[in-house]
Amino acid sequence: MSADTTTTPAPKTGSAATAPQAHRVGRALRVFAWLSFLAEVIIIGTGGAVRLTGSGLGCPTWPTCTADSLVATPEMGIHGAIEFGNRLMTGLVGILAVVVLVIVIVRYRRRRRLVVLAAVVVAGVIAQAIVGGITVLTGLNPFIVGFHYVASLALVGVTAGFLALMDEPPSPRARAVPRRHAMLAHVTSAVLALTIAMGVLTTGAGPHSGDAAAGRNGFDAELLEHVHAWPGYALLVLTIALVVAAVRARRTAPRLLRWSAALLIVEVVQIAVGLYQARNGLPELAVGAHMVLAAVAVAVMTVVVIRLREPAASTADA
Repeated sequence: MSADTTTTPAPKTGSAATAPQAHRVGRALRVFAWLSFLAEVIIIGTGGAVRLTGSGLGCPTWPTCTADSLVATPEMGIHGAIEFGNRLMTGLVGILAVVVLVIVIVRYRRRRRLVVLAAVVVAGVIAQAIVGGITVLTGLNPFIVGFHYVASLALVGVTAGFLALMDEPPSPRARAVPRRHAMLAHVTSAVLALTIAMGVLTTGAGPHSGDAAAGRNGFDAELLEHVHAWPGYALLVLTIALVVAAVRARRTAPRLLRWSAALLIVEVVQIAVGLYQARNGLPELAVGAHMVLAAVAVAVMTVVVIRLREPAASTADA
């Protein structure tokens, strides 16, 4: 039987039994898992820099930078350097994902959750590279650019989930909160997804196309700014409710409160940045910060959902 289906009794809080933690991963996996997560967030920032500086076609072909050169040439100027730099970042993301997968397979192959998540990241990075190529070959089609960004957010969520689960015992997990609390969290995550989707459409209609020749999606950007804000405010209200619910559930889900509070803080900052950029003509730095903060929100929301469950033995002891 796999280790993932074997119940491991959880130590009781405050007892001497808390010392043995054989299920915790080693330093190598911990370091590379964190580097992989950080790289997934950073590449969203570098991808944003490509678009916000008008460097989306700095390398006009794919997979090479030009028809005759794999790398950017001096004649291509700053735009070529920025675009090629983002491509190099894709390579780094891929290398880190492969290293994590190899470590998991070699040392933790019985931890099926970790194997699956690590494999998903590797597959996702490969798919992202292909989508990035299609983005260039289609002249920065705004819908493909938007999909490229959403897929990047999904990989942030997966790597965050890996970090949240890598030190958990490989035993079955059980819901540690009331059903209505779990439903509230899932509704909140759905509203977060809707907020991001509307933000992607808004960006696709706005001025930051990545290149002067790139088309827009044809929607009314000013109208979409308001429509994008509606689920954003609903998300804030739902997250406040999540924090209140987490206070009530802190005995059975002690880690949930701090992550729910962290989600609330990220959203408040995100709303502040969103209001600033909307009222100041969409300055590039603010737009870039808004993109990265969305990735942070996805990561924290992922951990909140994971923390709705605890190892089954822990919930029984509680």
